[in-house]
This record gives sequence, structure tokens and C-alpha cells, in this order.
Amino acid sequence: MDDRRCPCGTGETLDDCCGRYLTGFGYGGAAPTAEALMRSRFTAFALGDEQHLLDSWHPRTRPPSCPPDPGARWLYLRIVDVVGGSPFHETGVVEFTAVYRDGDGRGEMTERSTFERVDGRWYYVSGVHR
Repeated sequence: MDDRRCPCGTGETLDDCCGRYLTGFGYGGAAPTAEALMRSRFTAFALGDEQHLLDSWHPRTRPPSCPPDPGARWLYLRIVDVVGGSPFHETGVVEFTAVYRDGDGRGEMTERSTFERVDGRWYYVSGVHR
């Protein structure tokens, strides 16, 4: 049981939040919304779960690998906007700002990400950095 606070910032424990979706934690359950998948992907970056990042990436746009940067420490996630992406939608958009610290200090990355639901499972398709 992992009772650490989830890196995605909901305030829930890792097990009760994103941990249940992370492939590298042995779960890999389907996230119910595009936002939940986005949060789990942030958590995967924070914890170094490359397998979850690849498994949650749409096969049409998935790279062969996406190793997390060992020099970056992901601090927190702020959701800026959500369009669609519910259990009743086939597509969704989540805009977020991810705050990190690396060798150059503190930084932020803002991205507007698109998601697609295929056979009841959400996938990250692509993102545009702002």
C-alpha cells in the first residue's frame, strides 16, 4: 500500500488517485476521463514510470520510447482548462501547467493536450506547448 500523497496534486494518496492507473505499479486500470489520464501521466513523469507513458500514448502518435529526464524533478500540476474528455465523450482537451526543478532552477511547462477514447480507454494523442 502506498499512502504517499499523489504527485498530481489532488490531495489523495497515490493508491487512491493515479497509482491505480500506473502500469509500472502493476495496475494499469483505465482512467475514466481525459483529465484523470493527464494527471496519471504527470504522476508517471514524476515517478519515472515510462511504461505507463507509452501505454497511455495513442498508438498512432506513440514514440518508440520516452524516458523521463532524470535531471528534472516534477513538483506539481495545475489544470488550466478541460474541454470534453468525460466518460461520455470520444475526444477531450486538457490544458495544464507542470512545474519542475532541474539543474537550471525552477521552470514551468504549459501544454494543451488532446486525448482520444478508443474502446473505452483514454489515450494521449498530442500536445502543443504554449
